[in-house]
Amino acid sequence: MAIKKSTIITPDFLLSNKQAKNLYHNYASKLPIVDYHNHLSPKEIAENKNFSNLTEIWLKGDHYKWRAMRTLGVNEKYITGTATDEEKFKAWAQVFPQTVRNPLFHWSQMELKNSFGINEYLNEKSEKSIYKTASALLQKSSHSTQSLLNSYKVELVGTTDDPCDDLSDHKKIKDSNFKAQVLPTFRPDKIFNIGDRASFLKYIVQLEKASGISILNISDLLAALEKRVSYFHKHGCRIADHGLITMPAQISFTSALEKEFAQFVQGKNKNSFSNPDRFVGAILFSLCKIYHKKGWVQQFHLGPIRNNNTRIMGLVGVDAGTDSIGDYPQAVNLSQFLNALDQRDQLAKTILYNINPADNEVFATMCGNFNDGSMVGKVQFGSGWWFLDQKQGMENQLNTLSNMGLISTFIGMTTDSRSLLSYARHEYFRRVLCNLLGADMENGIIPNDEKWIGQIVQNVSYYNAKHYFTT
Repeated sequence: MAIKKSTIITPDFLLSNKQAKNLYHNYASKLPIVDYHNHLSPKEIAENKNFSNLTEIWLKGDHYKWRAMRTLGVNEKYITGTATDEEKFKAWAQVFPQTVRNPLFHWSQMELKNSFGINEYLNEKSEKSIYKTASALLQKSSHSTQSLLNSYKVELVGTTDDPCDDLSDHKKIKDSNFKAQVLPTFRPDKIFNIGDRASFLKYIVQLEKASGISILNISDLLAALEKRVSYFHKHGCRIADHGLITMPAQISFTSALEKEFAQFVQGKNKNSFSNPDRFVGAILFSLCKIYHKKGWVQQFHLGPIRNNNTRIMGLVGVDAGTDSIGDYPQAVNLSQFLNALDQRDQLAKTILYNINPADNEVFATMCGNFNDGSMVGKVQFGSGWWFLDQKQGMENQLNTLSNMGLISTFIGMTTDSRSLLSYARHEYFRRVLCNLLGADMENGIIPNDEKWIGQIVQNVSYYNAKHYFTT
């Protein structure tokens, strides 16, 4: 039975004015979800998995929570270490009250309420009952992976998948009766890691096996990648994604570098590759032309500095919660790369995400350069990402887009999460959006016309994304 208490997560949470409440409750709250970029496990969805307890679905893999727990003095044993799941949850519950004003506080309380009907603050006193209630519900068919996605009214799940993946789990989902679309996303980041010779050559072997092409030179590599793009396309993929520090400065090979690469992959040259950035640029540019030919959407996530703490990375691995905002120059390379594609009329639909808030205006104005009248919102300033997917970050992104682009064309929120419970973030975003527009209506900044502005709310919350990824 659900625990009935009271928290700040009320029906009017984040809605500070009358019109905000009208917009959210009348136009946004009941819309389905198009979650076009996340890191959910297609295997868990295909198996319609029931998680064993609340720790497994909520804490494992969530580097946001790990980062907070370390800051609050929790030993790694109780974060990613050998402690039991119940001990790890207890450790999280004990420190959770100290996360006030961090977005984790809002997200976590919303996730407990939306997924389990728990409207009680998580703390040392409530942790046992909350763990017991949620863990018991997770054993029921109502809380399997597919049931949870249905309960959130998710229409599209865009997973993140390596080019060598056989997509067998996606095939199982498609062949089942599950009503949501779970589609793969082509994420070729490992092929760009030529700076790590051993890892790169190991990955080349995997790509050879997946593509059936022996990779002895650049032409072979591009043929293998295009074959994998076609394989993904056949299995429903219409989106590519790339995690980069910055866009590459150069987009073509010299004959000398082509020769060097052939010697590199054939083991005739034991040295490091001399120009990794140019390699990335040439491969990425070729891939982007293939995406355009296929009618895909391409995404670029730019700017993080990853794995800063190598000691923790050695203990836990990558994605351990030791990444941060980078301060890299973005504008020039990004402009040159997009322009080179546009000059050839080979610029696909594009979403640009920045992790540094100082780059908001750079990215918002860059998008406008390459919207060419061929469709509505062809190049998108992506939603607040990673460290920016919180209330202030969302508001800053929405305000910047409004001032320097058109908010009415925005494709809205995506979770970018590894947790099924993170679908509360779509609600969070919609509440922030409605509060922002509602305040403008009441202050006379935009028309105080509920139907007019309500339609924009619906488009940004759902319809723009639905059309963008299906047309």
